[in-house]
Amino acid sequence: MTRTLNLIAFVVFASSLFMRSTDPVIPQIAGGLSVDTATAALLATAFTLPYALIQPVLGALADMTNKARLMLLCMVVLTVASIASALAVNFEMLMAARVVAGLAAGGVVPIAFAIVGDLVPVAKRQVAMGRLLFAIMTGNLLGATLSGVVGDLAGWRAVFLSVGAFGGIALAVAIPAFRSITAAPKTFDLSTVGPSYRTIFGNPLAKICFTAVFLEALFMYGMFPYIATLLHQSGETRASIAGVVIAGFGIGGAVYGLAISRILPLTGETLLMRAGGIIMGLCLFVVALRLPWPVEFVNFVMLGLGFYFLHAVIQIYASELAPTARGTALALHSFFFFLGHAAGPIVYGIGLATVGIAPVLYVGAGVLAAVGLICARWLRRPNGV
Repeated sequence: MTRTLNLIAFVVFASSLFMRSTDPVIPQIAGGLSVDTATAALLATAFTLPYALIQPVLGALADMTNKARLMLLCMVVLTVASIASALAVNFEMLMAARVVAGLAAGGVVPIAFAIVGDLVPVAKRQVAMGRLLFAIMTGNLLGATLSGVVGDLAGWRAVFLSVGAFGGIALAVAIPAFRSITAAPKTFDLSTVGPSYRTIFGNPLAKICFTAVFLEALFMYGMFPYIATLLHQSGETRASIAGVVIAGFGIGGAVYGLAISRILPLTGETLLMRAGGIIMGLCLFVVALRLPWPVEFVNFVMLGLGFYFLHAVIQIYASELAPTARGTALALHSFFFFLGHAAGPIVYGIGLATVGIAPVLYVGAGVLAAVGLICARWLRRPNGV
């Protein structure tokens, strides 16, 4: 099982390089393709909205087919789409390539978590998923940092070529290795889709889990495409610095992945959720103060830690909403999360163009703190597992 989990983590790590790759180079893309930064920031929505919308389809397919093969197929498409992004001759072509990349990415991380849910008992799942989150956050960290450095040295097109090349390396390793992953025979039966959705939404915890992750993504991830712009407005024009600041979030997530096995026995899930929401709220408040970038870097480290304190616990509950349709349940979890992810840049963009981004950050700070407190109040396992 350890070898299987390591293989899954490696593929997830590679796919995570794609997630934050555009954020540090948004101003470069805007200049290179003759659009304004608010328009260029919609590349985040172009990736995350399709990621969200494809989840119901991919979740059902994952429950009816071989999860590992479906995950690798999506990784192939994601890699090809990244190369196409590097070759885009106009903004419309780049947007289209990012849409395809988002559709494909929707079949990597959520299905990976579903596989872990199938393999690992619920009592040990928090630690196992924490390790998978470590791989994701390390990928986000390196993706943002690599994007900023490569963008400064060779331009934004080289960013897409770099992550695409790494995707190819990951596939070269994973495709032969995944042949050893066996799965129980499954029947492709569309008649199971309806009952699966009724079972999931019949669980009273579903509305809490799905609403919580939507709000998390909307108010937290929605600001990420504007970090480089905010730094520009403060006089820091280096894309590499924007990458370093955003990478701080990945470091916080990596710290969580390394430390959760020690932290969880001391705090329990309830305190972890409360702390996560409050920490995220405080961090958004600090972003609104527009402090020097080294302070922002530390702030983003804490933001990443607080986010996973809350989000990872919610994810465990989502994995148990319907154990017989775990792929579908976790796909819906990702659907609502990335729907918020896609709406976030639009909300922050409207704020930037009207009242300014600070009021949106203040509202977001209050909402995230409240989400943590509400989840801590209502998310409970009736069987005490």
